[in-house]
Amino acid sequence: MKRMYQFAIAIAIMFALIVSSSQIAFAQKHKVNVKDGPLKEKDWLAEAPGAQLGENHSDVKTWISLWYGPEGNYENNGTFQVSSKRDLIDEGTKGKLTEPKLSTVEGLKLTQTVKMAWDKKHGGTREWTVFELDVASQDNMNRDGPADNIDTYVMCVIDAPKDMKSIFSPAHDDHAQIWVNGDKWYNDSTWTGGAQIVHYNIEVQLTKGANVVLYRVGESGGAAYINMHFDDNTHKVCKIYPDKAKDQKSFFNEVRGVLPVDPTGKATATWADIKQNH
Repeated sequence: MKRMYQFAIAIAIMFALIVSSSQIAFAQKHKVNVKDGPLKEKDWLAEAPGAQLGENHSDVKTWISLWYGPEGNYENNGTFQVSSKRDLIDEGTKGKLTEPKLSTVEGLKLTQTVKMAWDKKHGGTREWTVFELDVASQDNMNRDGPADNIDTYVMCVIDAPKDMKSIFSPAHDDHAQIWVNGDKWYNDSTWTGGAQIVHYNIEVQLTKGANVVLYRVGESGGAAYINMHFDDNTHKVCKIYPDKAKDQKSFFNEVRGVLPVDPTGKATATWADIKQNH
């Protein structure tokens, strides 16, 4: 009996080791190669550090397809090398919003009253709405407009149950920039090589409650795609919006219980807001 008991204990230990090893392997499936963010202002346009991975994430089922943002692109951008240095949100709202401020709860709420009014050459006035992108398409940025020399902005809200780390995996053609809660976390001016190919997996700090994500991609010619997914744990424990919304009204109905009535803390008291008021 004692020998059988010892055998059972040994089997249990082996099983636990196998499960633990498989979990570690799963957790390390996508290597995190950008840490220690957010970016300092002087590094906002610096290339992401480290070697590009070129990981194929086509097996991932959680690519984001529903986004909130301007209904159309910024057009005739003069190539992404030119447009990427400019804050097109600031230009389109005459300073009422900026890229950092738009990625806060306060900025997101302002989209209900502030239109994106680019001039006609650059696409004209854009309403804010919900739209769906084909995550497998090499051209999902086009959206019934010009195929080249465009910038696309997309947004989502991550409702986190606690302060936690999340891993962002973006695929883009060409220049990608990502802000979260008023801070810039990512900059990469090179195309990733495919609609579901990833150069960098970025570790981002989320706060409990609503986290506003602003993702911008500018491109010049050829393929034009903007895609992103998060790590499995983020998709498991967080609620991500838009969820089922079809337009601005239904989107804000979805996030009504998530966005604080009087936002305080880091989500609004950011460097961007301080600078905006001076």
